[in-house]
Amino acid sequence: MTRHLPTVARVLLGLLFFVFGLNGFLNFMPTPPVPAPAGEFLGGLAATGYMFPLIKGTEVAAGALLLAGSFVPLALVLLAPVIVNIVLFHLVLAPGGYGMLAVILGLELFLAWSYRGSFAGVLRADAKPVA
Repeated sequence: MTRHLPTVARVLLGLLFFVFGLNGFLNFMPTPPVPAPAGEFLGGLAATGYMFPLIKGTEVAAGALLLAGSFVPLALVLLAPVIVNIVLFHLVLAPGGYGMLAVILGLELFLAWSYRGSFAGVLRADAKPVA
C-alpha cells in the first residue's frame, strides 16, 4: 500500500493544479469573495496583463506533468513558488482555507521527499559547471 502513496499524492496534486489552473482561463467555478487587501493584491496582478496567465499557465502545465507522471521533479519545482504564494496569500491577506492549504503543502512536501534523489544535485553547495 505505501508504495502507491507517491502515485496517489502525485495524481491528487496534479488534479488540483490542473483543474484550478484551467479555471483561471475558463472560469467554470465561481470565485469566492475576498477581503479588501486581497482584492487589491489580485487587482494589481490582473492589471499587469501577464501575471495571471503566467501563474495559471504554470499551474496547468505542472498539473499535466504530474498527472502524466513525467518530469515530476520539474513540476514540483515549478509549483513550489506558486504554493508558497498561495499559503502566504491565505495567511496574510485572506485568512481561511487552512485545511486545503495543509493538503496542498503536505502533498508538495511529501512528493519532494519521495523524489528527493532527483534534487541531490540542486542541493549541493559545491556544484561546478560541466567543463
